[in-house]
Amino acid sequence: MPQAWRDRIQTTMIVKRLEKHVNGEVELTPSQVTAGLGLLRKTIPDLGALTVSGDENAPPVRIQGMIEMRAVFPTHDTKD
Repeated sequence: MPQAWRDRIQTTMIVKRLEKHVNGEVELTPSQVTAGLGLLRKTIPDLGALTVSGDENAPPVRIQGMIEMRAVFPTHDTKD
């Protein structure tokens, strides 16, 4: 299995664990939640604000972007 797939699966597992905690299905310590969020920051890009400025007399700038998200589902059953 390619490394990119393994990374996505691990990220999915972290998200699922945190969702279970939020839904009251799993109890996590504050340090476990902090560690999970820290790991997610390393694997999922943070979407920050962007400010563009320029000359009022210049033609307008056109900015175009695309965000792609893919769901990855493991092919085997997981307990968490």
